[in-house]
Amino acid sequence: MKRTFDVILSIMLLLLTLPLIAAAVLLTWATSGSPVIFRQQRAGLHGRIFTILKLRTMQDGKVTALGRWLRRTAIDELPQLWNVLRGDMSIVGPRPLLAEYLPRYNATEVRRHEVRPGVTGWAQVHGRNDLPWSDRFALDVWYVDHQSLWLDLKILLLTTVRLLQRSGSSDVIPEFRGHA
Repeated sequence: MKRTFDVILSIMLLLLTLPLIAAAVLLTWATSGSPVIFRQQRAGLHGRIFTILKLRTMQDGKVTALGRWLRRTAIDELPQLWNVLRGDMSIVGPRPLLAEYLPRYNATEVRRHEVRPGVTGWAQVHGRNDLPWSDRFALDVWYVDHQSLWLDLKILLLTTVRLLQRSGSSDVIPEFRGHA
């Protein structure tokens, strides 16, 4: 049922946001050139590696003014709806992290890969990048153990509220180095 929900919602969101995505692509191209889509290897369900899609927000290693706005509004994340359609991601689940982090997880943290990663998730509505890694992982595993359609709907509602409040959207994401 979750996969059906993901496909239907991602198609609806892609259709609704297509003009916004097109405008963001054109603005990114006009201010930063090509490529406008950022691709990166991330770890998904059962640790399977996939390529995440986002609008490019950086140039020469620095976040651009447009990129800051795209990140703050989460418009840079909209291409991930294609990842949802492909089956790499879900609308709701733990955020997919860099593939290189896989060997750094402890036995509890690796459980976040028991579900498809999400465009939004339980940790995102509880502080996003402002949380320490240990708290993010604890929230991700809590989601794995408690996932349901109702929880996903709650997370989607809270995500909308957070986006409107523009809270928890720090540009600084520290590297996860594992445990000492």
